[in-house]
Amino acid sequence: MTGPQPHQGAGGKLAVRDQLLTARRRRPLAEVGAAARDLAEVVLAVPEVRRAATVACYVSAGTEPGSTLLLDRLRAAGKRVIVPVLLPDDDLDWAAYDGDLVPARRGLLEPVGPALGVAAVATADAVLVPGLAAGADGTRLGRGGGSYDRALGRVPVGTFTCVLLYDDELLPVVPTEPHDRPVTAAATPTGLTRFR
Repeated sequence: MTGPQPHQGAGGKLAVRDQLLTARRRRPLAEVGAAARDLAEVVLAVPEVRRAATVACYVSAGTEPGSTLLLDRLRAAGKRVIVPVLLPDDDLDWAAYDGDLVPARRGLLEPVGPALGVAAVATADAVLVPGLAAGADGTRLGRGGGSYDRALGRVPVGTFTCVLLYDDELLPVVPTEPHDRPVTAAATPTGLTRFR
């Protein structure tokens, strides 16, 4: 596990985020595509995902670990898939994914179906979230808006929560603040890491 050296607190988060985002921007598109295919295979093999009736998952953008193939494969496996809709206050509403996405603010893609409410994430049997890194204790480093920390706060204890990352984004430690919500696992193109 190599990568940026983390620091505690908001200032440390900014420095680590900058390093991780720079590394992501430099990833060749062929690597991003191959990682998305491998990541889908890893996630689809996870027992909690195989058993899930409803899966909450993000829609990837840019060089984020790709989720589009995963979304389609989850639907093909008969799962109800819900994806986020970013609200003006940066909270997340949710809507069913039916294969159609439209451009939204901040360069995101969102579903066209009716909104299910911010609490809809609590109905998911498995929750797959984006992140920039994860520490060995399950601490997830996001982009800084707090959207997914709020969403994870609504997920019942015991639900499988997993951040999707590239292999080099699993770090020994990531900077934390009191509002940060941990995840139970991290999926990378080469496998699944469970925390605690």
